[in-house]
Amino acid sequence: MSQTTIKQPMEGVRVLDIATFVAAPFCGTILADFGAEVIKIEQPNGGDTLRRFGTPTECGDTLVWLSEARNKQSMTLDLRTPEGAELFRALVAESDVVLENFRPGTLEKWGLGFEALREINPKLVMLRVSAYGQTGPKRGEPGFARIAHAFGGLSFLAGEPDGPPVVPGSTSLADYISGMWGAIGVLLAMRSVAAGGVGQFIDIGLYESVFRLLDEIAPAYAKFGLVRERMGPDTVNVVPHSHYETSDNRWIALACSNDRMFQRLAVTMEQPELAELYPTSPDRVAARAKINALVSLWVSQHTQEELLKVCAEGQVPAGPLYSIEEIFQDPQYAERKNLIRIQDPRVGELVLPSAIPRLSETPATFKHAGPALGSSTDEILRRVLSLTAADIASLRANQTI
Repeated sequence: MSQTTIKQPMEGVRVLDIATFVAAPFCGTILADFGAEVIKIEQPNGGDTLRRFGTPTECGDTLVWLSEARNKQSMTLDLRTPEGAELFRALVAESDVVLENFRPGTLEKWGLGFEALREINPKLVMLRVSAYGQTGPKRGEPGFARIAHAFGGLSFLAGEPDGPPVVPGSTSLADYISGMWGAIGVLLAMRSVAAGGVGQFIDIGLYESVFRLLDEIAPAYAKFGLVRERMGPDTVNVVPHSHYETSDNRWIALACSNDRMFQRLAVTMEQPELAELYPTSPDRVAARAKINALVSLWVSQHTQEELLKVCAEGQVPAGPLYSIEEIFQDPQYAERKNLIRIQDPRVGELVLPSAIPRLSETPATFKHAGPALGSSTDEILRRVLSLTAADIASLRANQTI
């Protein structure tokens, strides 16, 4: 993640982030990583709840905030007051994008819905992330990523066949995925504006973000009535494609996704006859338990390091199951600079995940970790809206900022 002064692809784009927690704000993080001016607008008293979500640090903000609010400017503004709403409208007139994740109808009650803001700025792009989207019978219900994983069909798939559904990895997965879809939507809408079109809003329900990623589940059910059940580490239609424990009580992931890869595995296992007995994926799926048992036995006779070496030599797709501790030690992560070490004036050294995607000519730029509450309020009001010191003092006195 570069710290150079190279011109960024989103430079010159101003984004107003009035959202909370992770989903819509993560869209802002992505845009900020690539040069957008992202103004994080927070309530004067306490700010974004994300500041207190996660592991606290000595500055009062959490590690989640310091990581995911990076490169943004923080200003305080109470949108629920007439003065705050009026200032926000003035900022919208000077901006390109608004990110929000209130319950549908909330901004409209404040006179700040998309249609009202589009009258101020016809080219405005607004990202609207909510639990269930802006329409439908559940539009007004609250929700978080855990609910989205459940409603979107992901949690049902996570766990062992004879066990309960479990958390599908990170409890915030749907939030991050929604932020990524949001960034795609914003870029598409801005492309339309640049081509002479009008502004528009992007409507994303948290559950839709995970449902869209569930490969063939929908067409398989519609055509064959198939309801995919929990399969533990296995996957449907492909065997062996699972996790296997090594002799040193570690784990490898093995993925033989086609017949050719299984032939390589059989040779690597010194059991080439397996490729003749089970030449196709349907053959192997029908013998899932037997093949998994054979692979498990073979893996259990070797250390993780030995297995990864012989699989690499045999061109068999395999990898280690890493904890974060092992990630920090791996040379691939180091070479790719997937972790960046920075010095933050409030908490000292931090290690953060680097931005992606990796652009060859205009890479992401790191400027600073998540800022202190309201640290840029005065500067933004002066620079963007030309307010005087007396104006700002008056707004602070009546708690608008």
